[in-house]
Amino acid sequence: MAIVVIALVALVAVAVLGGLHWYVWRRLVRDTTRAWGPARITGTVVLVAGPVLMIAAVATERGGAPFWLQQVLGWPGFLWMALAIYLLLAVLAGEVLRPLLRRLLERRERAETAVEEREAPDSATAPAEAPEAPLSAPSRRLFVSRVVGGAAAAAAVGTVGYGTYGVLRGPGVKRVTVPLAKLPRSAHGFRIAVVSDIHLGPLLGRGFAQKVVDTINATQPDLIAVVGDLVDGSVKNLGPAAAPLAGLKARHGSFFVTGNHEYFSGAQQWLEEVRTLGIHTLENARTELAGFDLAGVNDLQGESEGQGPDFGKALGDRDTTRACVLLAHQPVQIHEAVKHGVDLQLSGHTHGGQLWPGNFIAAAANPTVAGLERYGDTELYVSRGAGAWGPPTRVGAPSDITVVELASKQA
Repeated sequence: MAIVVIALVALVAVAVLGGLHWYVWRRLVRDTTRAWGPARITGTVVLVAGPVLMIAAVATERGGAPFWLQQVLGWPGFLWMALAIYLLLAVLAGEVLRPLLRRLLERRERAETAVEEREAPDSATAPAEAPEAPLSAPSRRLFVSRVVGGAAAAAAVGTVGYGTYGVLRGPGVKRVTVPLAKLPRSAHGFRIAVVSDIHLGPLLGRGFAQKVVDTINATQPDLIAVVGDLVDGSVKNLGPAAAPLAGLKARHGSFFVTGNHEYFSGAQQWLEEVRTLGIHTLENARTELAGFDLAGVNDLQGESEGQGPDFGKALGDRDTTRACVLLAHQPVQIHEAVKHGVDLQLSGHTHGGQLWPGNFIAAAANPTVAGLERYGDTELYVSRGAGAWGPPTRVGAPSDITVVELASKQA
């Protein structure tokens, strides 16, 4: 029964995907060409090959295909995923502009015809000249389709190109100051570099990891918090890509908690690998620093392996008069953090939506999509993340590494 349900869901998904691509093909290819010439054939091939490569890229990554095949299919497949989204949005926007442009052309043609009639010389004194014929209805439709279709394609390609460049050049640095009532004066100004969602994988590899390390080290933090979703793949395939993380430098060290993607990639192996890189793992655990407690809980996805978050284990026996900073990958874990008297939770997971209008979907599933918000006596800071999942592209949600500066209200 379960196999039948999965098959039906897959069939519906393919049908919807095919229907959306047919609509885009109709507007961008069929309506802008007169017949099956080179232009229409080329456009058709692109709009058939694109979704096929996209499905193949997702299938090879999820199915554990050879890593070289994931890399070969990943770039065109996942880039097409982003491009298809913005082609669809641009074509939909074009539906609003299409009738307006047609009416504008009709008005202009009527105005030009009226001017020509007024300015025409007297037929008795001048030879008759045939007036320039206005565009016929089919020609007008073709012209409008080409203008709107060309603008839609250019907008989509430009958006995806710029969004991909933004990811590949590496994350920027944000700075946020968070006052904590329990933080002693001695810890005032303590700086935590928060990085989440690096997503090393078939597309973002060793070079990207080195950019992240260099950016973090340049901020000269007191402590580094890696808040989950470090990888999309096995230690065997991505161990060399993660190696630059051994170069992270902070006075009080680096700490790591799992994200949901670690449990798709072999969480235990990655926890061991992270420790060999000199990064401390907080698996439902806590460490006491000079001015506050630093705790970490496993991601909710760990429940599928009996390794889910355990707030009692991480926080149950601590001195509640001390300030506490919690590393927890998903923002939804804030509700348990509030119950356990956490002062500040640092999270990621949302990517800030990654691809607009994905921020609206992320907002429906998370209490905070990005930035700093207060829940009861607990502050929650959500990073948009350093990398990207799926398409190596961000639109309206630039990647970041955040330096969170703790402030004592006694200072």
